[in-house]
Amino acid sequence: MSRVYNFSAGPAVLPEEVLREAQEEMLDYRGCGMSVMEMSHRSSVFQQIIDEAESDLRQLMNIPKEYKVLFLQGGASLQFAMIPMNLMKNRVADYIVTGQWAKKAYQEAQKYGKANKIASSEDQTFSYIPDCSDLPVSPDADYVYICENNTIYGTKFKELPNTKGKLLVSDVSSCFLSEPVDVSRYGILYGGVQKNIGPAGMVIAIVREDLITEDVLPGTPTMMMYKTHADAGSMYNTPNCWSIYMCGKVFQWLKRMGGLSVMKERNEEKAKILYDFLDSSKMFRGTVVPKDRSLMNVPFVTGDSELDAKFVKEAKAAGFENLKGHRTVGGMRASIYNAMPKEGVEALVAFMKEFEEANL
Repeated sequence: MSRVYNFSAGPAVLPEEVLREAQEEMLDYRGCGMSVMEMSHRSSVFQQIIDEAESDLRQLMNIPKEYKVLFLQGGASLQFAMIPMNLMKNRVADYIVTGQWAKKAYQEAQKYGKANKIASSEDQTFSYIPDCSDLPVSPDADYVYICENNTIYGTKFKELPNTKGKLLVSDVSSCFLSEPVDVSRYGILYGGVQKNIGPAGMVIAIVREDLITEDVLPGTPTMMMYKTHADAGSMYNTPNCWSIYMCGKVFQWLKRMGGLSVMKERNEEKAKILYDFLDSSKMFRGTVVPKDRSLMNVPFVTGDSELDAKFVKEAKAAGFENLKGHRTVGGMRASIYNAMPKEGVEALVAFMKEFEEANL
């Protein structure tokens, strides 16, 4: 069977050459006689894998030396609690709610202190990014929190909010490594890897060293302290060895491709193909304010739920998988992460044109 074009929002498409490399090493990793899935995380072989992965990520993102890279478990959702537990010294934090995941993070933070919703786009089904140039940032806020790219709703912060000197914390799960970022503008940026980097089961947190202390909220579990993992080089307990290995391979692939500036150009080119069609289509339309459109997640609708369902069914039969929109919004969504080739987007648009002609 040939591979389909997989437009899933996550777990998502991975580079084929990375999968083939892993396949070749599946039974015997570089002559050690066993699979990465079987080896001890305390072995020198695995230590080299995690060290290389961190080194490559630091190079790709130009991560300053005063930031720690942590390979953690629990996904992005565990960070919704871990962040306030570690950062809420004043028990106050400000949240900009631009989608489902920012909303969940905001709700979780309320368990640990006063979480203020200082901006939201919920009034228009999260279809835009609110103006964040002059927000009512709380004077005693420990941090300002955003979800930078909204996987479900297809919006993206093109400019970081003016936090008025407060620490910025960002969930970058679905735009991780899609373009260059200035890490120094964040206190913490983190993301689940299963969207744009690797297989499910891990989150990478990039944390400024001065935020990693023992001064956490009373009752914070040992496993929920950044210091625990920073001090142990992400190996306080058995990490997700396979995911670290696969992410490391993706980092190497990104370097071979030319790095994050090249990826941004490729992603802009792919997104333009799809958005240009949506803007000219008589049947399909995008759901996001154009200036806030994501390069990674493109939601669209026909305006008729039965026609949407027919499109998803016929697209699947034609080899386009996982185009159904999130259950909270319906319609369709194409996630076109780094590993989605331009040919996949071109093929999707060609199919959409055929479908439109046959169903108008």
